[in-house]
Amino acid sequence: MIARFLRLSLACLGTAAAAAAGTVPLHDGEQLTYRVSWAIVPGAGEIKISGRQDNSGPTPTMVVTTTTATRRLARMLLPFDAEARSIFDLQTGKLVSLHESSTQKGKQSEHRVTFNYDTRKAIYTPVSKGEPARELDIPEGDPTDLMMGLLQTRTWDLKPGQKRDALVLFDDDFYELTIHMARYEDVSTSLGKFRTVVLEPRMDKTPPKGMFRRGSSVRIWIAQDSHRLPVKFEVEFKIGTGTATLEAYVPPAKSPAPHGTNPRP
Repeated sequence: MIARFLRLSLACLGTAAAAAAGTVPLHDGEQLTYRVSWAIVPGAGEIKISGRQDNSGPTPTMVVTTTTATRRLARMLLPFDAEARSIFDLQTGKLVSLHESSTQKGKQSEHRVTFNYDTRKAIYTPVSKGEPARELDIPEGDPTDLMMGLLQTRTWDLKPGQKRDALVLFDDDFYELTIHMARYEDVSTSLGKFRTVVLEPRMDKTPPKGMFRRGSSVRIWIAQDSHRLPVKFEVEFKIGTGTATLEAYVPPAKSPAPHGTNPRP
């Protein structure tokens, strides 16, 4: 279950998904590090997220890299490593490509996804399986991978009882979610005490599937300060809860634009 939670962390962190038009989840040089605990196992894993602006192409992009790994006793019992690279167009804020890979007990998994918003098609290539690429229909909305969706909630300003629809991609399946602002809550971490909003993604508009069909739930705590950091998140399963807590933060290389706008290329 530890590896499953970490895999969901790489993917499901962001069940609080989809950005407003023109926003990106991270800024150039910004880095976040999370300590992951599973049930009674503290320090079971680590998640690192970093942003890097790339001006080498025809339009500037933001490359967001996420690495996830088991640590300490959990790594002895179940070695697990994963990496995801999400590329966003800085002019539109849209996700243009996604590359995810993982290794668990020596077994490798890898896939790539590219997005065409004119045709509303995504090309999914299961690299590790050696299967041909296939087209996926993109439902209404601007998709993002689940991890980046978490970070993009930093641009939101939901009040208690309010909600917002989101479209997220997990592997080769799109999830049409509704993100509910549940309450305000104070959270203490090694970085200090934060006043936060608690967001809860749910499948209100379509029949539950995947982890939601199995009765799992996700909660995300977003700090109400100038950085709007996601300081904590939980994935609750029937047999236990995995928790990721922010333990280190590196601010952007330069001051970002206000939330809800593009950083200047």
